[in-house]
Amino acid sequence: MPRRLNWSGRTIWEETKGRPTRAWHEEAQRGAKPQGWGERSVEKVFDSNDVPARDALSAWENVTADALMPTSFKLIGTDVFCGWFSTMPLGAVQVSAMAYSSFLTRRTPKLIRASDPEILAFGVTNSGPHAIEQSRNRAALRPGELLLFESSRPFDTYADGGNILIQFPRTLLPLAARHVDHLICRPLPGDQGIGRLLTNFLTHLTDGSTSYTPHDAARLGTVGLDLVTAALAHFLERENDIPCESRQRVLYMRITSFIERHLGDTTLTAGEIAAAHHISVRSLHRLFQQHGVTVRSWIRGQRLERCRRDLADPLKRHVPIQAIAARWGFAHPADFTRAFRTLHGITPSGYRDQAHHHSTLTGTQSQVPGAPR
Repeated sequence: MPRRLNWSGRTIWEETKGRPTRAWHEEAQRGAKPQGWGERSVEKVFDSNDVPARDALSAWENVTADALMPTSFKLIGTDVFCGWFSTMPLGAVQVSAMAYSSFLTRRTPKLIRASDPEILAFGVTNSGPHAIEQSRNRAALRPGELLLFESSRPFDTYADGGNILIQFPRTLLPLAARHVDHLICRPLPGDQGIGRLLTNFLTHLTDGSTSYTPHDAARLGTVGLDLVTAALAHFLERENDIPCESRQRVLYMRITSFIERHLGDTTLTAGEIAAAHHISVRSLHRLFQQHGVTVRSWIRGQRLERCRRDLADPLKRHVPIQAIAARWGFAHPADFTRAFRTLHGITPSGYRDQAHHHSTLTGTQSQVPGAPR
């Protein structure tokens, strides 16, 4: 257990063994800044490159006060702050991604009295050392770990690197506050089970690979809250407290995640999938029907999409088409060719040739006929 946070930064500095800007530079070099979410569903609210260096920290403080909650900041080991902050509104839920050079944060009773959005925030640490103290609990976090904290109680933090937060009004969480309080400021695993599902959801949402419409945003807010609810209930061992509809949506996400991890298994059956999730095959089919698809068509669609991506990848141009098909669960090349042509209106070899032609002209993996946009 970490010792009490010291506002001078010395104590937590010794505990985390972190250099003040290394994690920030690593995050920046990875190109972690979200791009391409779609103009109507994401808002880039801060980039230290866009403001004078002397104003960067105060600008960051103002932006995070509006987007998250008012807090005070103090730099560690430098006079210049580097960072960026992006948000994605999802109805009453908000997802934020950020990276930053090292600082201390403090939310005092005075700041709480002045402004309290009464939110819970659940975050996953992307990189760098982080530590927090709230409600007499203290935690030092490693990359990949999850942490829950709230706006209505004072806290002190040390941060250097980057993280992703999902925040929402506390009243939206369908779990008793007296139980949830046990998880405040406690490191939780984000690399297994429902924790991994939540981490993957937040990471994919903020990696810039997909654009979202306002309609998508409302739906994704519900999905995010369902996953948070399921994760907290799991860590509390109170899964029966999850509302039935939410439980069904999370089960569907668990199952589709399981299938995605086993797409290469040509023998994957509905029976195996159902058994892995302790439900009947009939219940499995009913669950997928509620989402407008069959189990078989969903698996086939996912396999075809993975093959399409590999065919468009210049780094995989040397891989035989038959090997790509087999990698994603097509045991018979003829079946794959027929299914691919039916879906995309072009043969796999023709698609690969066009993708290669576009990438040669543009230097990127451009869209080609038949590719989803």
